[in-house]
Amino acid sequence: MLNPTMAATGLFARLFADQSEQSLNAPSTGVIVACVLSAVVIALIVSFVYMFTHRKIGYTQSLVLAMPLLSGLVSTVMIMMCLLSTTTAVAASISLTGAFSLVRFRSSPGDPRDIAYIFFSMVIGVVCGVGYAVYAALLTLILCAVLIIFDLTGFGAPKVQEMTMKITIPENLNYNGLFDDVMKKYTTNYLLRRVKTTDFGTLFDLVYAITIKADADQKKFIDEIRALNGNLNVTLVLYKYDDQIYDTKSK
Repeated sequence: MLNPTMAATGLFARLFADQSEQSLNAPSTGVIVACVLSAVVIALIVSFVYMFTHRKIGYTQSLVLAMPLLSGLVSTVMIMMCLLSTTTAVAASISLTGAFSLVRFRSSPGDPRDIAYIFFSMVIGVVCGVGYAVYAALLTLILCAVLIIFDLTGFGAPKVQEMTMKITIPENLNYNGLFDDVMKKYTTNYLLRRVKTTDFGTLFDLVYAITIKADADQKKFIDEIRALNGNLNVTLVLYKYDDQIYDTKSK
């Protein structure tokens, strides 16, 4: 049976064996603290990259702070499992920390990039937790450089935008085909998703899913719609920021 002390020795000796002449029968307190701090500091770099790549669309402070904290916690779990148990338990600890990292996304949908950054931080914690802090720093620099290049070049950005348009009309206005000519002029495709009465039935809210053309003038688009709906409310929002008042499963 594998001796837990020997398992811990093998893991931590890889990074620190050539830097210390002391006995490596077990990692010292300084080594443990260095691994945890390395995980936090390296994850801070990821947080800065996250803020840079999300500077145009915005981000939440909670996620920025969660990344270094998550990395430090994961590295702590890994170190403790290495000290107290066997290789099998180490694998179990990785699964456990992975489950913890996804708790944030159970109640609200997250941006796939946010999920990727969460996993990024978790991986840093795992690598630092087993004593490979230098490798974690190197891989972080490479991947962060790739993320920055993707952001600056606009890699993968669509040429058209999926948006939602909400149009308010009076109850006595027949909306069937009323906005088709304008929609064809400014969008590549459109679909009426929902019709809803408001103000005790005196008004109708029409919800369109549209793909707006890249060169479309949004102000002129809205002005032409207002000329047809009696100058009532017209709302144009990005699809992912919509308040989801229609059934997206039918898309």
